[in-house]
Amino acid sequence: MPNVDSMHSFESIKVLADARRLEVLRMLMASPATLTQLGKRLKRSAAWIRHHVAALERVGLVQLHETRVVGRATEKYYRAAAGALLLEKLVLPKTRLPVIIFSGSHDPALQAVADSLGQKQVFLTLYVGSLNGLTNLRQGVCHLSGIHLLDESGEYNRPFVRHFFADREVELVTLAYRTQGLMVAPGNPKSVRRIQDLPRPGTRFVNRNVGSGTRLWFDRELHRSGIGSQSIQGYDLKVSTHTLAASWIKTGKADAALGLQAAAHQCGLDFVPLFEERYDLVLPSEAEKMLAPFLDFIQTSAFRTSVNAMTGYNTAHSGEFIPV
Repeated sequence: MPNVDSMHSFESIKVLADARRLEVLRMLMASPATLTQLGKRLKRSAAWIRHHVAALERVGLVQLHETRVVGRATEKYYRAAAGALLLEKLVLPKTRLPVIIFSGSHDPALQAVADSLGQKQVFLTLYVGSLNGLTNLRQGVCHLSGIHLLDESGEYNRPFVRHFFADREVELVTLAYRTQGLMVAPGNPKSVRRIQDLPRPGTRFVNRNVGSGTRLWFDRELHRSGIGSQSIQGYDLKVSTHTLAASWIKTGKADAALGLQAAAHQCGLDFVPLFEERYDLVLPSEAEKMLAPFLDFIQTSAFRTSVNAMTGYNTAHSGEFIPV
């Protein structure tokens, strides 16, 4: 069965930047072919085809499939090295400072870290939700991830990390405990005080992205309460951060969203607390030295002071390592 490969090198990407080579490669992904057969399909000379196949072969995208002897002629069949390609190459800024790529669940407190490290490290964020963040970390797309995933056992995060990284050594470090609940407009005009109030006619909800810890908690709570998602107006509307969800309410596009107390406070919204969760950072053990300034800072009083000022955070355990 043909496989899908990831392409990481700039050299390979440069080769495929030529649309003619890309067309040749796609044909060879479909089935092996000789240079003559490719020439007939593309209405090009054998020399033209040979030049582009050689370029693809040089970077490992095409390989010799088999050689057939037909009469006095020897036919060489080429094929693509993979059935499909996924382009994955992180383009980083050219700077003398170390660059940290974070991918995972959105958290406003990370901005405090980024601001503090401005003279020591470049901190870049890719907010994709807890599950996708773990996938990105597993695939080497980022150096650090952030999660808040509640397992059926009632434990946060560790069971998921064990599952994703059963064969690799990783560290689990607490950033903070956070309060989540219902973000609503000032004065709570729709009187939304619990999840069970969301199906009321005229109550517009905005959801979080699939794979986020907030969305997973919400879907589990709907199931537990016997509420069908189709009964909630706006269930299929989704945003990628707590701040964006809060902005929808602030601008009148929604009446309620599940999110952080800190995000509600930043946008001047009312807030109905529902639960406290533990937000942890996940990093490969070999990256601990590179991330030392980051890990050191979240244990300082300066970090705790700045984060506690956002409301809805408990930093008593910030910086603690959790055995995986």
